[in-house]
Amino acid sequence: MNTPRNPPLLPEAQLGPAEKLLDLVLSASAHLWHNRPGLNVRNVWQPAPRGRNAAVPANAARVPPGLFVPAAVNLYRRLLEIYQLNQDLMAHFASYALTQTEWRDLKVACAALMLVQSRSGQPVREDDGSVAFLDDDFRSIGEAMLLHYEKKSTRMLTPKGVLRVAELLETPEIAALNRRAGFSDPGSKKPPLGRWKRAATKWLALRERNPAMLEGLVKAGFKETIKKIARKAGYKPESQAFFEVLGWKQKQAASGHRKVGLTGLKLEKRERFDGLSEAEICEAIETQKLTYKEVVGRLPKDVGLTPAIMVTLLPSLSDRDLRLMTPTLEELGLMAEPEIRARWEKAVAESTDQRALNVAKNVRNKELRDKLEEAADNAARKAVSEATSEADVRVMFLIDKSGSMEGAIEQSKEALTRILAGFPMDKLHIATFDTVGTVLRPKAPSRTAVQHMLKDIKASGGTMHAAAVRALHQSGVAFPPTARLIVIVVGDEAGEAGDQFARAFRECGYAVSAMAMLVSVSHARGSTVKSGANQLKVPFSEVSVDSFNDPYQVPRVLKALMDAPVSAGTVAQSGWVERVMRTPLLQLTPSGVVSKKSATA
Repeated sequence: MNTPRNPPLLPEAQLGPAEKLLDLVLSASAHLWHNRPGLNVRNVWQPAPRGRNAAVPANAARVPPGLFVPAAVNLYRRLLEIYQLNQDLMAHFASYALTQTEWRDLKVACAALMLVQSRSGQPVREDDGSVAFLDDDFRSIGEAMLLHYEKKSTRMLTPKGVLRVAELLETPEIAALNRRAGFSDPGSKKPPLGRWKRAATKWLALRERNPAMLEGLVKAGFKETIKKIARKAGYKPESQAFFEVLGWKQKQAASGHRKVGLTGLKLEKRERFDGLSEAEICEAIETQKLTYKEVVGRLPKDVGLTPAIMVTLLPSLSDRDLRLMTPTLEELGLMAEPEIRARWEKAVAESTDQRALNVAKNVRNKELRDKLEEAADNAARKAVSEATSEADVRVMFLIDKSGSMEGAIEQSKEALTRILAGFPMDKLHIATFDTVGTVLRPKAPSRTAVQHMLKDIKASGGTMHAAAVRALHQSGVAFPPTARLIVIVVGDEAGEAGDQFARAFRECGYAVSAMAMLVSVSHARGSTVKSGANQLKVPFSEVSVDSFNDPYQVPRVLKALMDAPVSAGTVAQSGWVERVMRTPLLQLTPSGVVSKKSATA
């Protein structure tokens, strides 16, 4: 291994807001809430071992289901740093996170920050005290994030998300960050909620005035969540119908001020299906438009979840529900039913995350496991396709297999199996290197083919990144003049000087548009790739291979890395950050309806 001679380009303290934002997207899982018990291992959440008497590692502490505070504080602090450096960038990113991504917990964190930050349309005065104009009201973006609605879309906050915004802001550690940022009275004991109560009240009122919308949320299983939002916001319904739909019995307050819902409430009660035949249960599902969650707990033991009942419930299940239910469907023998299998196959094809890989571990049938792995491949393909839709992007993967990678090479292989199948075969070029480069070609665009291609790679030898570049050139790899080349290196960067690496691209006639580093370190970290990007004056980004353990992270990282990069003069910028800044700002109209405001660079 050669000793690196080039220092890092910028220390953490000197990173600008755009670099910090890109680093956040590439390195933060933004997964804050967990619905099962876990362990806190050096401020990282891990699933708790099963069994009441299961041993807990010495460096771990048990944590209950719910918000994992260390991850929440880390994410919120980083968003706050970006806001303090560039408030316009944060405002556009909040709008981008809601309308352009599936990152549920990130939407919550961004909405929370925008609701409490200090720019709220204050008057800016002339020297004589008269009002010159009103400052931007970025709190209205937070309100708009709660109120944004698109029918049958996942790109809005669910009732659970609306509630979680308040829960996040009420967390003592988050409240302390907001006080230090000057978003509230530092002496106040109450956590600052900004405009959350106002926005939540509007959210509830819109649904009360649209009974079909409220009833749909109740059927989807959000009844208790809506009650919690109403309590926390201090909501006063317009009529008792609100309580009736929620099945929420009321009583007079001690002060005697309650006026609505005290008498004549007709609470809807869900009865079990005991005594009904399978056909009668199916008829009830169709006529009452019941969902899976409403039905499964009411089924008689002697009937259970039959194929006919499951087929009747299929329209109420999302693609994500079906993928997660695969082990249950298999255990009940329902995957043999043609209608259920066809709907499940469609759900696999529409996957937008790689959670199916975790589900596959609980499935016995190999064909079903292979299909779930295919769902993970589909998620990667969609991410790449969406990010490269506006340009002809070619990708060069260079994989370090030198001696310094011993112990880290297996982790690199697992990360690569999750991402390489997402790339079109004719636009992907792969080579390994120590002091010699070797060109690799998967037999097929699938996880299995990538695993087969990588299985015999062992760590040994010295390190020369440029050897991989020259090996690809010697094998005949060339790119059209209009193509944009993204180089992604997997390893520890401990190799030759950056100028030597950059020279290899120039000598081979490769015009690089951007470089990225998938960091996998077992010994020491170098700076070859970062320095090479600096020499070539192209955007550079990095992400740890540990991030790919999160099934939601792979599509996010691929989108950020693959967004067509651009260069402004001699200063390299990320095309992804430019896309964020082009995102229209969410805003409210006087009627409370969410609209979009044209973005300005």
